Amino acid sequence: MGEGKSGGGVLTVAKVRTAKPGKYHDKNGSGLLLRVDLSGGRFWIQRMVIYGKRHELGLGSFPTISLAAARAAALENKRLVYAGGDPLAERRKARETLTFEQAVDCYLAAKLNEFRNEKHKKQWRSTLDSYAKPVLGALPVQAITTADVLRVLQPIWADKTETASRLRGRLENVLSWATVAGHRSGDNPARWKGNLSELLPKPNKVAKGKHWPAVALKDAARWWAQLAEREGMAARALQFAALTGARSGEVRGMTWAELDRTSSNAGATWAIPGERMKASRDHKVPLSGAALAILDALPRLEGSEFVFFAPRGGALSDMSLSAVMRRMQEAEVKAGREGFLDPLSKRPAVPHGLRSTFRQWAAERGFARDMAELALAHNVGSEVERAYQRSDMLERRRDMMAAWASFLAGEEASASNVVRLGNV
Repeated sequence: MGEGKSGGGVLTVAKVRTAKPGKYHDKNGSGLLLRVDLSGGRFWIQRMVIYGKRHELGLGSFPTISLAAARAAALENKRLVYAGGDPLAERRKARETLTFEQAVDCYLAAKLNEFRNEKHKKQWRSTLDSYAKPVLGALPVQAITTADVLRVLQPIWADKTETASRLRGRLENVLSWATVAGHRSGDNPARWKGNLSELLPKPNKVAKGKHWPAVALKDAARWWAQLAEREGMAARALQFAALTGARSGEVRGMTWAELDRTSSNAGATWAIPGERMKASRDHKVPLSGAALAILDALPRLEGSEFVFFAPRGGALSDMSLSAVMRRMQEAEVKAGREGFLDPLSKRPAVPHGLRSTFRQWAAERGFARDMAELALAHNVGSEVERAYQRSDMLERRRDMMAAWASFLAGEEASASNVVRLGNV
């Protein structure tokens, strides 16, 4: 099979990977061929006769679409024609109706049995529901572009790089399935090499230990008072994130089933499963009276498990909490004030920076380092130390979080009411 010429024989994965520019037929009777262009791109084409007319159907590109997947799709098309159907008409109909949310359901229904364990299955669904669904859910899969995928990934690429990288792969898999199933055509907008790799920094090059702009302690009570005046579910979620020291994704993904009012005599607890945590470990958050009051005042959406639900159902988007803080800053500037700027960088504070505000407050008020770090779900000590650490200091943290809530409300407890626990 010379360069630029058509070739025959049964294709193998090795041949597909090394083929030079040209067309290579797969002699398996389904009309499948591989087209290699001058740039090295590899595309699956199926030639077939439909209602007496010769057509070429695109089945996607390699390696996104494997040889086995291309053969399976070609065979299914051939069966459809033999039964009197029209694969082209079916594709046109499917492209007009199948949304990304529906594509996720179809993909998972077909592939769930391949996942390693139950935790992996839940992680797949959780990341797509939390980050992709709010942006892409209602879009027809055929209409999804690279720009749409970037709207999902860019907000979390620097802060949650590992999660974002996994999410990108899952988006690529779902859209790859949609292509093979005939619901979309063209290149995969979630593909990394030669596509997103030109628009996003490599995951292993993203700066570590990024300092997120935080609300200054001197501004915290004023910021909290202004936030309390804001309407909307995102504002309530931001309040809850501030009170608990939790990450945005942990709050946005919270379900009512995670709220436990019976596990402690001292008060309610929020139990976050490990699959939703950055460290992949279960995490318990003692809820102050202020945090619980926010939950008790929230409406519930019929059919939704999410505590902080989006207007159309599902979880809030990652940008929703950021938008609240951005509008608060804009209001400050419009009123002639500098707003809520980070003391070090002088940049406007962002939701993730609230964790730094809490950490600084805990340090300055004399709370034990390990207890504050546990509240933020950080690793404490070496692996050996953690192996012997059986306590999560839940009830001791409860006092700290109550004091933090009082501080935000401008009613910081006196020294006699705050339990100081030296270094642990």
